[in-house]
Amino acid sequence: MTQAADDTDPQSRPIRVALVDDQALFRSGLRMLIESQPDMSVVGEAADGRAAVAMVARAAPDVVLMDIRMPVADGIAGTEGIIADADARDAAPPRIIVLTTFDLDEAAARAIRAGASGFVLKDAEPEFLLSAIRTVHAGTAVLAPSATAELFQHFGSGPRGADASVLAELSDREREIFMLAARGLSNAEIAAHEYVSEATVKTHISRVLGKLGLRDRVQLVVFAYEHGVL
Repeated sequence: MTQAADDTDPQSRPIRVALVDDQALFRSGLRMLIESQPDMSVVGEAADGRAAVAMVARAAPDVVLMDIRMPVADGIAGTEGIIADADARDAAPPRIIVLTTFDLDEAAARAIRAGASGFVLKDAEPEFLLSAIRTVHAGTAVLAPSATAELFQHFGSGPRGADASVLAELSDREREIFMLAARGLSNAEIAAHEYVSEATVKTHISRVLGKLGLRDRVQLVVFAYEHGVL
């Protein structure tokens, strides 16, 4: 008889996913897709951004799939509310993937600013969405950093002027790695460029995020672009 996985171990339990969308049929399809995976489970649903805040606090998902356009409160308000509520409870917020109909969507850009870890098109292939959930759960952004920069550039939300002083708290090595990450290089590419191990890169990235008060690499790219340090 196979021994059951220890659900108290974050590495062994399924990824806990919450669904936020005003269309019940779409949520049902997502639930069926996600629960077909042995490493995922759906732990909560909500039909608007306001209800999502209470649902997330109760269900404690690892990843939230958040529709952008919903009645009562949209995905931007939902993202802001989830992050603010987690901060108020001194809890780690879930990773939030925004679901949008349009590729370069201004609302998706605003959701990323609010704390989402990236966006996925609602008509994406099922395998891509499942991969996105796993990727975000592992701590990496869903979309390439270069795509994030393009997103903000497209909507005229670019830097108002270079301000390198925002990197003053970083060491020389951390600044180098910050710049490489902001340009879209992966950990492996940064490691090869800097002649260090990927584990060392990961440690430096974590320190950079902590010092700058950023949640993930998507926000790192946004930070770099908005302060004109690229």
